[in-house]
Amino acid sequence: MRRHTPEHGESAARSSRKRGAHPKVVALGGGMGLSASLTALRRITGDLTAVVTVADDGGSSGRLRDELGVLPPGDLRKALAALCGDDDWGQTWSRVIQHRFSSRGDLHDHAVGNLLIVALWEQLGDHVQALDLVGKLLGAHGRVLPMSAVPLELQALVRGHDPLRPDAVDTVRGQATVALTPGEVQSVHLVPHDPPAVPEAVAAVLDADWVVLGPGSWFSSVIPHLLVPELLDALVETKARRVLSLNLAPQPGETDGFSPQRHLEVLGRHAPKLALDVVLADEAAVPDRDSLAEAARRFGAAVELAPVAAPDGSPTHDPELLAAAYDRIFRMHGRIGPWR
Repeated sequence: MRRHTPEHGESAARSSRKRGAHPKVVALGGGMGLSASLTALRRITGDLTAVVTVADDGGSSGRLRDELGVLPPGDLRKALAALCGDDDWGQTWSRVIQHRFSSRGDLHDHAVGNLLIVALWEQLGDHVQALDLVGKLLGAHGRVLPMSAVPLELQALVRGHDPLRPDAVDTVRGQATVALTPGEVQSVHLVPHDPPAVPEAVAAVLDADWVVLGPGSWFSSVIPHLLVPELLDALVETKARRVLSLNLAPQPGETDGFSPQRHLEVLGRHAPKLALDVVLADEAAVPDRDSLAEAARRFGAAVELAPVAAPDGSPTHDPELLAAAYDRIFRMHGRIGPWR
């Protein structure tokens, strides 16, 4: 594998970034939804920051969290992998940090990137510095930050979590359990209730030109950012334009049966002061455009419909199509800026 070195065109791009030729974009979320946004956004801006939820309690992340008391590294790892370039260096490192061991011992199903991130946290004692160092090693096209520096537990009020009591509302604990509940999620909250935000994440939101929220697991990856008081305040106060990117389909369990407009309604219940500028949705995933437009207007937002789904029919975003949609939104709805 050849060590990544900037080519002439890349140097020119970096030079133009210094002149403010690209918008400063902050993307918030977690899991595969955030990865989809980052894979698209790194194609159109050289000034990109991911702010990632830290409430995961399943799989390799959950085991490391329980054993070592660390932040769950899994969603942070996925974000770093999504920011890797398309060259040989970037794609090799993306595969390496996503690699999971398969064995009959304690290493089974641990991801290499999770172990690397946790090792650097222990070595450096600084979450942000360690993630910056991993990003440098990978040649990541952007920065990855946790939304909070303390591990968080996601709790949800769920109607019908127990199929034998379909009308009962129970408190369900843990992101992995909430994501797979057979019941109807009424609301979510974090424990601790007022977790501190990472200062660099707050600063990035306040300094951004655009903030992108979603797509992703609605109650376990998207809404949690709005439950961190300092981060929500920054999202309300920032002069950045805000775009909400909707999912391509309801998620089994968490949002089963949700219409696009219902996604907005539950978001508004959790953050009634939040305003939006644009709601992005796949044109084929919106059966009732008028209802979605009405729901968006309550946030002060316009609706942009675009073909962003993968052509194979799976409920995944196509990176090039999503990048084109973001680029069009930034140019059409952004304030007059040098990137135009």
